[in-house]
Amino acid sequence: MSRTIPAPAATIFAVLADPSKHPLVDGSGSVRDARPGSAARLGLGSKFSMDMRIVVPYRVTNTVVEFEEGRLIAWRHLGGHRWRWRLEPAGDATVVTETFDWSTAISPRFIERRGYPESNRASMVATLERLERLVCGEPG
Repeated sequence: MSRTIPAPAATIFAVLADPSKHPLVDGSGSVRDARPGSAARLGLGSKFSMDMRIVVPYRVTNTVVEFEEGRLIAWRHLGGHRWRWRLEPAGDATVVTETFDWSTAISPRFIERRGYPESNRASMVATLERLERLVCGEPG
């Protein structure tokens, strides 16, 4: 899922690389809070834990597995699937692409049977909208 956001890539990347900001942009409603002890600024190999809720509360610990400052960041957790963010400058704006890559998951068939690829698409639309509002200083 992609969206052109009228903000510099560095501004957007600063939000994505700060786990404490993830609940502010999460469009799924499942990300609650960064756990104490998480990296304040993510880089390759950084670990960060989040309080989550899908039906019941739980915690997930993620590891940054792809990283290019200002351009690319991806993390995975124990399940092995990846959330990836790619930023491409476009004049005074940035094309932000968020992907959910379950090809690296421990059980990709389980993820498909549960319908996560489809449900995550709607969440990504909402996430990109929330990210734009946050970095552009808009309410909401």
